[in-house]
Amino acid sequence: MCRSLSVRQQWDILFFPRCTRKEKCERSSEPRRFASDIKQCVRLSVHPNNISVSQFSVTLVLEAHNVPELSAGVNCSFEDLTEMNGLVEGNRIKCFSPAEKEMPRIIVDKGDHQVVQLFLKSKETGLAFANTSFVFYNCSVHKSCLSCVSSPYQCHWCKYRHDCTHDPRTCSFQEGRVKKAEGCPQLLPADRILVPVDVVKPITLRAKNLPQPQSGQRGYECLLTIQGSEHRVPALRFNSSSVQCQNTSYFYDGMEMSSLPVVLTVIWNGDFTIDNPANNKVHLYKCDAQRGSCGLCLKADPLFGCVWCKGDNRCTLKQHCPHPENQWLEHNGINSKCTHPRITQIKPLRGPREGGTLVTIRGENLGLDFREIQDNVKVAQVDCTPIREGYIPAEQIVCEMGKAEKSQYTGNAEVCVGVGECRPEFMAKSSKNYYFVIPRIINLKPSRGPVSGGTIVNITGSHLDAGSNVSIMFKDQPCTYLRRGGQWLTCRTHASQNGFGNVSVSVNIDRAHLQKDLRFEYVEDPTITKIEPEWSIYSGYTPVTVTGTNLDIIQTPLIRAKYNNHETLNLCQVLGPTTMLCQAPELSISLARQQEVPERPDEFGFKLDDVMALMALNNSNFIYYPNPEFEPLSVSGVLELKPGSPIILKGRNFLPPTNTGNGKLNYTVFIGEKPCMLTVSETQLLCESPNLTGRHKVLARVGGIEFSPGVVHIMSDSPLSSTAIIGIAAAGALLILFIVVVLIAYKRKSRESDLTLKRLQMQMDNLESRVALECKEAFAELQTDIHELTSDLDGAGIPFLDYRTYTMRVLFPGIEEHPVLRDLEVPGYRQEQVEKGLKLFGQLINNKVFLLCFIRTLEAQRGFSMRDRGNVASLIMTVLQSKLEYATDVLKHLLSDLIDRNLESKNHPKLLLRRTESVAEKMLTNWFTFLLYKFLKECAGEPLFSLFCAIKQQMEKGPIDSITGEARYSLSEDKLIRQQIDYKTLVLNCIHPENEKSPEIQVKALNCDTISQVKEKILDAIYKNVPHSHRLKASDMDLEWRQGRGQRVILQDEDVTTKIEGDWKRLNMLFHYQVPDNAVMALVPKQVTAYNSVNNSTVSRTSASKYENMIKYTGSPDSLRSRTPMITPDLDSGVKVWHLVKNHEHGDQKEGDRGSKMVSEIYLTRLLATKGTLQKFVDDLFETIFSTAHRGSALPLAIKYMFDFLDEQADKHSIHDPHVRHTWKSNCLPLRFWVNVIKNPQFVFDIHKSSITDACLSVVAQTFMDSCSTSEHRLGKDSPSNKLLYAKDIPSYKSWVERYYSDIGKMQAISDQDMNAYLAEQSRMHVNEFNSMSSLSEIYSYVEKYTEEIVCSLEEDEAARKQRLAFKLEQVVAFMSLES
Repeated sequence: MCRSLSVRQQWDILFFPRCTRKEKCERSSEPRRFASDIKQCVRLSVHPNNISVSQFSVTLVLEAHNVPELSAGVNCSFEDLTEMNGLVEGNRIKCFSPAEKEMPRIIVDKGDHQVVQLFLKSKETGLAFANTSFVFYNCSVHKSCLSCVSSPYQCHWCKYRHDCTHDPRTCSFQEGRVKKAEGCPQLLPADRILVPVDVVKPITLRAKNLPQPQSGQRGYECLLTIQGSEHRVPALRFNSSSVQCQNTSYFYDGMEMSSLPVVLTVIWNGDFTIDNPANNKVHLYKCDAQRGSCGLCLKADPLFGCVWCKGDNRCTLKQHCPHPENQWLEHNGINSKCTHPRITQIKPLRGPREGGTLVTIRGENLGLDFREIQDNVKVAQVDCTPIREGYIPAEQIVCEMGKAEKSQYTGNAEVCVGVGECRPEFMAKSSKNYYFVIPRIINLKPSRGPVSGGTIVNITGSHLDAGSNVSIMFKDQPCTYLRRGGQWLTCRTHASQNGFGNVSVSVNIDRAHLQKDLRFEYVEDPTITKIEPEWSIYSGYTPVTVTGTNLDIIQTPLIRAKYNNHETLNLCQVLGPTTMLCQAPELSISLARQQEVPERPDEFGFKLDDVMALMALNNSNFIYYPNPEFEPLSVSGVLELKPGSPIILKGRNFLPPTNTGNGKLNYTVFIGEKPCMLTVSETQLLCESPNLTGRHKVLARVGGIEFSPGVVHIMSDSPLSSTAIIGIAAAGALLILFIVVVLIAYKRKSRESDLTLKRLQMQMDNLESRVALECKEAFAELQTDIHELTSDLDGAGIPFLDYRTYTMRVLFPGIEEHPVLRDLEVPGYRQEQVEKGLKLFGQLINNKVFLLCFIRTLEAQRGFSMRDRGNVASLIMTVLQSKLEYATDVLKHLLSDLIDRNLESKNHPKLLLRRTESVAEKMLTNWFTFLLYKFLKECAGEPLFSLFCAIKQQMEKGPIDSITGEARYSLSEDKLIRQQIDYKTLVLNCIHPENEKSPEIQVKALNCDTISQVKEKILDAIYKNVPHSHRLKASDMDLEWRQGRGQRVILQDEDVTTKIEGDWKRLNMLFHYQVPDNAVMALVPKQVTAYNSVNNSTVSRTSASKYENMIKYTGSPDSLRSRTPMITPDLDSGVKVWHLVKNHEHGDQKEGDRGSKMVSEIYLTRLLATKGTLQKFVDDLFETIFSTAHRGSALPLAIKYMFDFLDEQADKHSIHDPHVRHTWKSNCLPLRFWVNVIKNPQFVFDIHKSSITDACLSVVAQTFMDSCSTSEHRLGKDSPSNKLLYAKDIPSYKSWVERYYSDIGKMQAISDQDMNAYLAEQSRMHVNEFNSMSSLSEIYSYVEKYTEEIVCSLEEDEAARKQRLAFKLEQVVAFMSLES
């Protein structure tokens, strides 16, 4: 710069602006071409020197001084924004500011202006020779009136437009133009604004210049941001100087804070903010938060208006205490003294008899004024004088112990609160005793140290941890106390003020003076006389031998080096009084600066306790040489060697060039794990390789360096003998001969195979044609029937379960009458007490700290089974049904903990949420169960019910074995009849059992159906749209065949006409009774006796009884046998029952049966036929579930919210693998909720699910699970048939899933406010579904089982301790106990 010229420097102004000699500056003799004095430097000024970014091409006038003649012209340049021609007029140059597109962009958070350098460039040389600063400012970045008018630039505020502008013409007087801070709309400073939670109260604020909203503008609102959530409250503008937030109540979560400062913003017209220069805040407060005792309550700020409500034992507002005024305690009131003080802790518990110990007593209700306890504290019957500075009203007393008599040994602490005579209700005694002890000192070590100090001295003795204050004296000098235990204490010596020699050692513990004949000797400081060698390498860690005196008195000697203000240290080992061995410290030279030259440290010395004289040695010549550098063994990193060949490591700086000749470094080279013998030169290390073969890593170590130049591959040297060569040749000849023979045999075999293949091809063509025809016919038939079925299904036609039944079936599967649906059942004399305990327990459950601690403690117990985890999760969700916002918050905490534990335990992240092994996972299932009911009813229920009906109808079109559950049409290989069953379809004309005069109903049945199966089909046809639970039961009805001339025959599965062959008995079917097409059937109430189909006579009661026993094989539709069919021998005769297929596991099948079993896989093609007919219904269901747009309905908020939460957790743990994120979402929703619903539609609908339908739905559910997986499914001929069945469809379904997750990810995030509003609405809709008292009672059974563990966990948890949750739980236990 020209302005930094020195006496011997000159500045070349124009041709090459630089500091140079005059003779090197071209045309330096011309006027003002050369500056030799600072006054001759070019000076530049510009007017105006700032403009707004919304002003373009403004004329700027630059005035230049000391410039040479500019006839060649100049350019004006605004840094890299723009450059233009300048008009020269004498010493003035006219330029234009940048055009609109060249203006700098001023970022809002970078301030309201940007400084740009304006350069003058000579056209003659093209170089800049002068510059000045120019400012671009932007008023519009100011979003408040005060910041706008306080700007140093010409900014004006339009208060009715809420806008800051540089041009006053754009803001008229009518628009409220403001130029000074006094005219800005603003809130005035207010005293603390206190608002109790859950109390409806207005907030009035003083202000000035408040604008009156104009026509079309919205009014005032108060915006309070409470724990991240915004709350808008309508406000009323009284006049320009007053505004009031209207009556409303506020709330904040948690009991950790007794008051919460909340930012208060007054806005108008939607988003116009009134300035709040005093930063006024609203202080929300809870009387009962952090004030669990009377004393804490009464010491609260009197402005809070909190009182201690004695009847309820809690801190509350006056108006919330339901008891009369004489039952209140309030600060400075008539009743203002808390009874029953309590001491919870005294510290220390031991002290010397001489006294002086400061005892800290903590507890509850320990007075509100120092005068109340001033003379009323005794510890172990000795007066303890309270200290005002240590007194915390109600909570803590610090007092100084007096002297104890010899007869006094121990006792508890006593505090009496009050002035005058002490009454029992104001007396507190500690549960722990205080002890008087006699501390003693016995020995010290070490007994000598340097005169400069710094020695850590350990003094041993007894009771050295007693009392509160310790001081150690070495004669008349202190030794700085460090720490102590019962039998020791340590201190650090200071520099001796009296030079060398012995000093006496004494210890003071409070007023106790401990002295014994202990002496410490100050010895002359160590000296260093020699360092060898006086060199190292940059990385250090080379051995250095140090010689000197008194080195053995130093406890932790360190060697140090300082370079570029960076100190490095390394350890030394003392070998004797005159010798120690050190490891050289490294020199902190960055890699970029490492040079090929030696470096000397700025300081080199030793850190020996507090001996400062040796920190930097003045006469040290210690030098650092460059580090040895190794080259790779080869380009590939692998070196091929023969055994015994030496390994040569190349590089440089292997031998440092020291003054005494080449210095030697201690190299170690490992081949694998074996060291090798080394020969070292300047650029090579010759390593005699050990006796090894194979691949081994090479590792070289020297000083602080460890480097691997690569891997050596030592090949074994084993030449073949002539015998081995002959053997190999003979084996090769035999191999060639064998190959020729094989080729000839292969040629012949291939011809035979071609013929066989052609025959098989013809058979396959025929088989494919048959399967295609069967598929086509079955599909056309099913489509017609399903169209008839779905045309009857409107919104009311689908038998949805009500919300309560649906949730109970998912939360508590298999339990019909759960206690949570009934009123609490307790004996009358205990009811009030138990209800009180459960209400208290309900408050704890609604405390997040307690609930999380409770769940974590239960999960840590060994006896807490998987079933218990699911039960607790379901019970908690029934309790929190009315508080889903809170339940969601708890669920997120538990899931976050689960994710943390999963990752900490090194489990693969994809295993997260895979199984229900925790309370959190079951709670997640229940959470979706609650929140997706509406979605099921409106969207997903219809395709799921259609699929169920389609499966049921398709299965019933063919034979179904009522014993084994196998069917002709099936999706499951396990439930497929692998035999040819001859059957035909019959049409039965059925009479309505409840109205015989109504028209007959036509029902399709198969002549191979059992009588029970026919009854079920008739009931399905008659009660087509009636929920299953409202129908008549087939087991309660008999089937009556009404023949001509009034003859009626009762048909039964078993009767006296049942055929028995050997030990097999076959159930009766329609063709057994020779029922013709169009026969008339009726369902009649079950008869007391059974009818014979031949003579219509009555059988004996014994036969009827036997019939009742036999009927168990078909059973009622809801029996377990319909779900898990078995063949059970008759208990009386040992006869086995069968229907269509005999079970061959009994080992009595015929030889022909075994032969037919071998080719039974030919019937697997029926799986394809069934799959083809049901494909549309499976696709419809999957498409509905995996779509974000559902016939006008939006995606349920719960899905988007939970998926976003999982993405946040993945981001938090830096998991960016899309497969892991995909798997988390699949495990969270599809595999946790949808699979359960698909496999169990009876959870959603009032239906009966048969064994074969269950098997088919399991296949669909498995396909659904495979579609959500990210892993590749490699299939082969041995793969399960259900996976092969949908193998071609799964890739398509997978793309649907990926698109679904992607679409959800792109949707706008749901704010916590919107989600909470949605959850609150859901809670309101189903608030009384469960009996919360019964649910709490069920949860409490786990508290009963693990009381000690839960209380222990609560006492260990800091947050729980603050809220005294363990005490509150003990209160609950006391209420619930039988003895109470």
